[in-house]
Amino acid sequence: MAASSKPGARARARARRLTLQGLYQWQLSGALPADIIVQLYANQNTKDTDTDYFEELLRGAIADSDKLAAAFTPYLDRPPTQLDPVERAILLLSTYELSTHPDVPYRVVLNEAVELARKFGAEDSHKYINAVLDKTAAELRRSERAAG
Repeated sequence: MAASSKPGARARARARRLTLQGLYQWQLSGALPADIIVQLYANQNTKDTDTDYFEELLRGAIADSDKLAAAFTPYLDRPPTQLDPVERAILLLSTYELSTHPDVPYRVVLNEAVELARKFGAEDSHKYINAVLDKTAAELRRSERAAG
């Protein structure tokens, strides 16, 4: 379960994937983050995963879910409650990362979200996720986007 001392991009991508699974489970079950973490560790291979990052993303996205939804809701074409749980989980995860991790370039956050949507979302959901997050990033990361 221990994360490597200097996790790389792949370890972070695995952390995001695990977070997506945890957020999906949370939406369907309402389980506590600690219980979800224990269950995911028991049932998933977390080798080469930045587990510290995963736990932070999951706990933070759940704790701040209302605030995060408020950040991306203006760019949706329907209420967040009508989103597919996978899409909503990706938006929560990515908006949390955009809000709290300025060390991660917004383009990386968007690319990772699109990849998750391609792999786990409905057909063409990656286009929707990209459009919503692009507008969300424009608001949350104004200075970074202005700098190019």
